[in-house]
Order: sequence, then structure tokens, then C-alpha cells
Amino acid sequence: MGNDSGAVPAGLDEARALLRGLDEGQLADAVRSFDDERDRRWIEYRPRQRAGLSLADMGTDTRKAAHRLLATALSPPAYAQAMAVVALEEVLDRQEGWHRRRHSEDFRVVVFGTPGDDRWAWRFEGHHLSVTMTVVDGVVSPAPVFLGADPARVDLAGRPVLRPLAVEEDLGRELLLALSPAARDRAVVADEAPSDIHSATRPAAHRLEPAGVPRADLAHDQRDLLDQLIRVYLGRLPDDLAARLAGNVRDAWFAWEGPPGPGTRHYYRIQADDLLIEYDNTTADGNHAHTVLRRPRGDFGGDVLAAHHAGPSHQT
Repeated sequence: MGNDSGAVPAGLDEARALLRGLDEGQLADAVRSFDDERDRRWIEYRPRQRAGLSLADMGTDTRKAAHRLLATALSPPAYAQAMAVVALEEVLDRQEGWHRRRHSEDFRVVVFGTPGDDRWAWRFEGHHLSVTMTVVDGVVSPAPVFLGADPARVDLAGRPVLRPLAVEEDLGRELLLALSPAARDRAVVADEAPSDIHSATRPAAHRLEPAGVPRADLAHDQRDLLDQLIRVYLGRLPDDLAARLAGNVRDAWFAWEGPPGPGTRHYYRIQADDLLIEYDNTTADGNHAHTVLRRPRGDFGGDVLAAHHAGPSHQT
């Protein structure tokens, strides 16, 4: 598999610019071998130790380079969501009485391999934000892409002033409530929501059996809502990357766990051939949201790496 168009893979120039701005000590934190499977195949959206160079340890120009790199992986609306997630660290720290020392520069960037080589990757990650892009033979493979929000909603006079994942929550519920009674009975697979998304922080997307109701069994208007919800998640990516994943829509399944109303713990997922979308609101007041776009075969570049190893240079 190659990049026949001759176009520069998204993120290449930005990754090179980021690394050029680092000193020797910073490079030691920011760069890992592509073959470091433990660190490369990693998603962690909780406040834990992680590989990479912290934004707090970068100068202004280097931080801007890190943000430019992140922006190559996200559409403009998704980049805005990501920046709201980053800012929420300060809001949450105040809400918790400043005790946990959360801060909006507690995000790390790590590059695996050398940008421009036949195999390289990068990740931008911190609490409630994890974006991984893998580039093999010039082809960008996206996922996982995780966005969370705590608090998920900040109100003023009973109206939201900040609600980064509003579309994901509202459209999911709209789809559930639009289903016929028979279809809704099939879609709701549990009366209580799980404590977190089922795929969690596993390096391989959790192998879940399709559950709920298949797209093929929905009425036309319900199918349109499901397609719209899938496009919201695929729309986190730049148009060219989203278009490559759009073929996964037809065989999708939709499942819901928990009550349908807002302000309660609830969960939904969408599964298709190489697509796993999960949403949950994990606290009793329904004000702590997790969302993820994963690819059972394509996470961490699994799809392009398989094509790379099957190529002529690896044939015996």
C-alpha cells in the first residue's frame, strides 16, 4: 500500500517541526521506537502516568507546534471539542477544591519512529483526550480517538454555557426515542449502564458481539438518524480520513444500556465491520461523559501495517 497521489501525509511537516524545536532532553521524552509496542499501542484517558513530552515542559512555540500536529488529525469542530476538554481540566480542578493539581498543560505528545519513514506514529494524550495517528507507507490510519468531559455540562441560569459532547449525547438519545417500541426493546440491552465504556483502555478494541438492533431492521427515518450519529463520530476526522471509514455504515448495530432520560447514567454503542463507537455518562447525575471512536482491525495502524507486511518487500 502506498501513497500514490504523492501528497504529504497529514501531520508529517507538523511532526518534523515539533521535533526540530526540542532539545536533547526533550527529545528523550518525546520520541520512542515504533517497535515499542507497549507504549505505541496505548490509550489511557484517566489521569495516569504516560509516555511523552508534557505541554508544561515546552516553550510557547513548541506548544503551538504540538497543537498544530493535533489539528492535522481532527476536523475543526473536533479540534474545538478537544480544546474544550483541555480547558475543562481547570474547571474540574476548581470544582474539586484544587486538591488534585489538575492543569490544562498536563497533556503529552509522543512520536514513534522517525516522521517520514515507512512506519511512524504519534499520539496526543491526557485526561479525557487521546488521539493516535499511525502512518505506514505514506497512508494515515486513524484511531483510537477519545474525547471525554468532566463536567460534561456547565450551566448558567439553567442553560449550558459549556457542553463539549452535547451532539453525541443528544443525537444518541434522539435515535433511541425515535425507534418503534419493538426496535427499542431490541436496542436496550441492559437496564443499567456500565461503569465505563466496554473497550476501556485495552490496547486492542474489546471484541464485543454485535448487540441491539441492526441498521437493516430500522425504518428509513430511524436509519437516517443512525447514519447521522455515525457521521458525527467519523466527522471528528478530516474529510479524507472520514471518507475512508464511511463504508462501515451499512452493517452497523445500535445498542443502549440504562434509562433513556438525561441526567442519568446511560450508555450506547455502535458496531460495524471495522468500527466501534461508544458513549457513556458515568456518574449518578449524568455529568461525566466518555466517547471513543475505535477500529477493531485498524486501531494503532493495524490495517496499514497488515498491508505493509503483505507487500512485495516482505514476501519470501
